[in-house]
Amino acid sequence: MLISTALASAGAAADAPSATEAFMLNMLLIMVLVLLFYVLLIMPQQKRFKKHREMLDSIKKGDKIITSGGFIGKVDKIDTEKNEVIIDLGNNVKVTALRSSIQAKPDDKK
Repeated sequence: MLISTALASAGAAADAPSATEAFMLNMLLIMVLVLLFYVLLIMPQQKRFKKHREMLDSIKKGDKIITSGGFIGKVDKIDTEKNEVIIDLGNNVKVTALRSSIQAKPDDKK
């Protein structure tokens, strides 16, 4: 109110970076955010998927497994063509599940 608008804007314009500098600073900030996003979110998820894929590839007949539905049983048969697994739940109860629905092997040490 004591300083005129023209005088205030003239002082601010002298200290402001040019349009190119502002653009480069914004691009640098975006690149840092993308890098953080990759390191904090994407890399750990890829590692987890790789570990799960290795676990699925190592399953053989007789292994104890846990499905995503919560069933605990032993692998009775693996059908690699259909990507299915026949699981023996006990008491002669067998179910067919997709290989990808296998969550874990309880024997595995995490």
